[in-house]
Amino acid sequence: MLKELGFKKGVNLGGWFSQCDYSEERLNNFITEADFKQIAALGFDHVRIPIDYNVIQNPDGTMRPDGLGRIDAALALCMKYGLKAVLDLHKTQGYSFDAGEKEAGFFESESYQEHFYWIWETLAEWFAGMSDRVAFELLNEVTEARFLPAWKRISRECVRRIRRFAPDTIILLGSYNWNSARTVPELEAPYDDKMVYNFHFYEPHAFTHQGAYWMPELRDTRMAYADCGASEQWFEDFLAPAIEKAKKENCELYCGEFGVIDIVPPEEAVKWFKDLHKVFERHGIAHAMWSWKQMDFGLIDERMDGVRDELLKLL
Repeated sequence: MLKELGFKKGVNLGGWFSQCDYSEERLNNFITEADFKQIAALGFDHVRIPIDYNVIQNPDGTMRPDGLGRIDAALALCMKYGLKAVLDLHKTQGYSFDAGEKEAGFFESESYQEHFYWIWETLAEWFAGMSDRVAFELLNEVTEARFLPAWKRISRECVRRIRRFAPDTIILLGSYNWNSARTVPELEAPYDDKMVYNFHFYEPHAFTHQGAYWMPELRDTRMAYADCGASEQWFEDFLAPAIEKAKKENCELYCGEFGVIDIVPPEEAVKWFKDLHKVFERHGIAHAMWSWKQMDFGLIDERMDGVRDELLKLL
């Protein structure tokens, strides 16, 4: 499905419509046409666009025309440069993967859930005619296992509502523990034949997130790739249960985020990408790197100049 439509090698536009200050300056200028042009020129075939609800939805649940217009404009640039797009709802009313956002109550609140459904019904109706080049990712990174029963019910209902308007659009669904590959087997069978299992990959965290200022337990951690315990076989074993679940359900796998923090020397980061890439290639797993620029993981940041050409072969 995804791969047949040309979603194979992507990059995230993190920090544009999500995880930002929401200023007009940021929304208008963090990502521009020049970025889309360069992304296509570097050989990517799609972008993943994280979107926070407040960019496109008012507090009462009604949709913001200016926010929808921003998505329209982004997709127009995708079309201009031959790129596909994954629309990822990165934050919804009452829920964020980031506890610092202080969003809470989504999995218990029917009102918040209705606002979530309204977002996807609107996007489904708005972009129903673009099912060959736009996919929907329902929600970024459900965190705790206790949310999974509610998430299964909510996602099933959301898919049902989307299908009223967009019967052919591919829908990506992730599990809990921040969308871990290890929790994919706990998902139900796909709700229809246009669904894809989605996971994110930053393992082992002690390597990919070493020195992360937002993770107190890793702020002082520093290590080389050779010392983190990972290898091609380690990645193969880690992903094996998700791969087996996908085969059992005749469902594709998609890795919507993967990357290494900018504290890691670029030459060491490439070693991680190289081993993971071999597993992705072996099993035909489409993917989108985190992230295009800045956001502590930027591909086109100056620090990557010496290894970018090599890295692009692994993305």
